[in-house]
Amino acid sequence: MTVAGDNEFRPGEIPDWLGAPQARLRGSLSAWAQAELAGVAADGGDEAARAAFRKLAGRGVFRYVVPRGSGGIRRRVQVRDLCVIRETLAGVSPLADTLFAVQALAAWPIMAAGTPDQQAAWLPGLAAGRGMGAFALTEPDAGSDAAAARLRGRRRGGAYVLDGVKSLISNAGLAHLYVVFGSTHPARKGKGLSAFVVEAATPGVEVKERIDLISPHPIGTVGFEGCRVPAAQLLGQPGQGLGIALGTLEALRCSVGAAATGMAGRALAEAVRHARRRSQFGRNLSRFQAIRFKIADMTTDLEAARLLVYQAARAHDRGDGDLRRKASMAKLFATEAAQRIVDQALQIHGGRGLVAGSVMERLYRDVRALRIYEGTSEIQRLIVAREVLGRP
Repeated sequence: MTVAGDNEFRPGEIPDWLGAPQARLRGSLSAWAQAELAGVAADGGDEAARAAFRKLAGRGVFRYVVPRGSGGIRRRVQVRDLCVIRETLAGVSPLADTLFAVQALAAWPIMAAGTPDQQAAWLPGLAAGRGMGAFALTEPDAGSDAAAARLRGRRRGGAYVLDGVKSLISNAGLAHLYVVFGSTHPARKGKGLSAFVVEAATPGVEVKERIDLISPHPIGTVGFEGCRVPAAQLLGQPGQGLGIALGTLEALRCSVGAAATGMAGRALAEAVRHARRRSQFGRNLSRFQAIRFKIADMTTDLEAARLLVYQAARAHDRGDGDLRRKASMAKLFATEAAQRIVDQALQIHGGRGLVAGSVMERLYRDVRALRIYEGTSEIQRLIVAREVLGRP
């Protein structure tokens, strides 16, 4: 974490063992993000999202979510890159971070389970930012229990007809394509879930409502009514959808922790800056032991979180064992630590931290969702315990 000028934030240095390419990426992206994204409207509306998306596409950031053969940067997608990008973006613009994360969520299933024709059809467009993607797994009655999805996919000749509703879908209404998970064999429950690529212009796709969250960004409920999808747009085989969904979430889980460290790093930088400048009772805040203890605890939490995140990212890229435990530990600890850090940073700011539109007020709202999406903290604890103790 670095405290720079009044309106500038630079994230902490990445660990030396992470890799030179990631260090170069951090260096170039940090300055660009501060210059190009800090002024993007934070209201989370459609126009703000489109503006941020265009900037990310122009910078070529989405090229990191697909392999080189599909228009990407690296021969293989590196989770370390995704974590560096998310930490950097989240410290400047949580909206931009969300847009990048959802593009990765849409691209990963196609990259992991798609045929060469499917990859050629959709990945280059996602990499170039010619359109937004979306990941449609959650339903009104199926959140953490993804296997309980009720959206139905019925085979009809050379197509599947989708009927059902997906809720809390980021980029709803703005996305050009959705990766949709629905049951093709309901009696098999989780083993009957399948994955489809559905273009937003397909008849039967309709945004039912837009949802306002405490941290605004485009999100809503998408309905699929008699939506006829060619069988060629099925990812993998029928019944492989749950594995595709969980594999995607597992691969990208530690990147949620990276976003958390970006927000926490920004909060800590703001707290340090405020403590150095603000005086009470005739003394600078930074001289009070209570404030110094808070800063020490926040700094320790942040460093520990970052190490867990990048350890998990490196383990994924190297194919190391124990990835599931490391990714869940990283997501769990980093998001919980970020909540603590942002809360204490706001406390240091006092009443000024509560002012609507201030950096601290926005961070306080932005950080909360990270403990819920892509697996709640409770689910991460269950995963870690199962990996250590074995299945009950």
